[in-house]
Amino acid sequence: MANWMSRFFSVPLLIVLLLQGGCASWQQRSQQARFNEAYFVGDYEAAASAMAAADADGRPQVLQLLHQGEAFRLAGDFQQAINLFDRAEAGMKHLDTQGVISGVGRDLVSLLVNESSRDYRALMSEAILVNTYKALAFLAQANSDFARVEFNRADDRTRRAVDFFADDIREQREALGKQGGGAANAARSLSNDETRSAVVRHYGDPAQWRVYPEYMVPVSTYLHGLYFLANGGGPSELERAVTSLQRVSQMVPDNAVLHRDAELAEALAAGRPRQELEPLVWVLYENGLGPVLEEVRFEIPLFVSGDHGSQLIITAIALPRYRDRAALPGELVIEGSPDAAVETEALASMGQVIRTEVQARFPGILMRALASAVIKGVMQREAAESLGALGQFGAILYTVSTTQADLRSWQSLPDHWSVARVARPEAGTLSLRDSQSGQLGEFPLPNWPFTLVYVKRPTAATRATVTMLDLQGRHQALSYPMARGEGRLNTAAVADAPSGLDYSDLD
Repeated sequence: MANWMSRFFSVPLLIVLLLQGGCASWQQRSQQARFNEAYFVGDYEAAASAMAAADADGRPQVLQLLHQGEAFRLAGDFQQAINLFDRAEAGMKHLDTQGVISGVGRDLVSLLVNESSRDYRALMSEAILVNTYKALAFLAQANSDFARVEFNRADDRTRRAVDFFADDIREQREALGKQGGGAANAARSLSNDETRSAVVRHYGDPAQWRVYPEYMVPVSTYLHGLYFLANGGGPSELERAVTSLQRVSQMVPDNAVLHRDAELAEALAAGRPRQELEPLVWVLYENGLGPVLEEVRFEIPLFVSGDHGSQLIITAIALPRYRDRAALPGELVIEGSPDAAVETEALASMGQVIRTEVQARFPGILMRALASAVIKGVMQREAAESLGALGQFGAILYTVSTTQADLRSWQSLPDHWSVARVARPEAGTLSLRDSQSGQLGEFPLPNWPFTLVYVKRPTAATRATVTMLDLQGRHQALSYPMARGEGRLNTAAVADAPSGLDYSDLD
């Protein structure tokens, strides 16, 4: 490791890296803040515009595309949402298949600066939700065939998730191994009791997080099951409905709706004709704002090997940790059905989904943070030996400035989902009420055998978006934007709804 700095890096290069990393981080935070400002009040067009940018190479950025896609979906522009989600998914495939060798140079820069300098690597749960949101957008366009493809892609990603996490950790170890002694020193530090204790004391123990017993995004698996319950054309497709709905029902045992849906799928698979069923309405409530990342920064003891032997140094690392944001209190109450008033029941927590995944990814996250700290520790030692006190001071300043956690995440996801199922009201209208703040509105129901009423409400200041989807994909969606924060149907907004939405097929 002698003359390590002089062989690989110069002071001007380190300055360039520092400025580049700081500038990129500031731009990301500024853009996200503009998006959130518009999104939190339901101005989805402005939110999408805030994310309309690409990097210096003109390539679409996955994180920007995810935010834009969801904003356009909520604004009712389903085709634009599909286009943007397609591009985001293409970016995810590029990141997943670029291979260890091609990523080494960029990985080295991220270890020298921070993880924000890397291309955004979407969570598997985010990729699954992209397929789910695309499927809902295709249903809104009455494109059942393409919806089927996307629901199946979401299900396939779920099945491959466990292997993906194992491969991701292995690839990160291999990539780090190509970058000198950083990985070996990091691995040695990981086996040190004092290092592990420092992580648990300051960051917490991921093994103690509340997670799902198996990896899935319950709402995606549930919608996959509902789609095939409504559309399954043969025994194999109805078995898909049974499998998905049983899995979710077992994962959320207190939800009576899920049990009834699993039983219904089993009856259909056993030969009950679908035509015998009364028209059914599901209300899916997507509530609040999902978790975001915060930085946890603390000092940690690390082993550093070099030409003069090994030594223990104390340096800082920065790790990302998810914290929950706000959910709207209460549930939706569905009135007007032949049943008594029905309240939505908890289906899935986005925070629990993410923590289930991050728990599996955490060894790789920690390994990279430790390897970065080791490399920067070596830089400090080499700078002191080669350049004296001034060089050591500069290296310490560089380390402090660049030790930052990557806090990027898809911030338009919800806090949680809840669901209810009712028979279609004979009067043909459905009344939705917030159990805390009162009436949301009364809505005409289409005469479809299987209707999904999809309600998304990120904040109390945001208009609730109510979209009625034909689960069989034979009719275009009916969309009912609500007045922002006023708890009533905005009839003017319905009259001015985006073109392409069909309001004619009502009783």
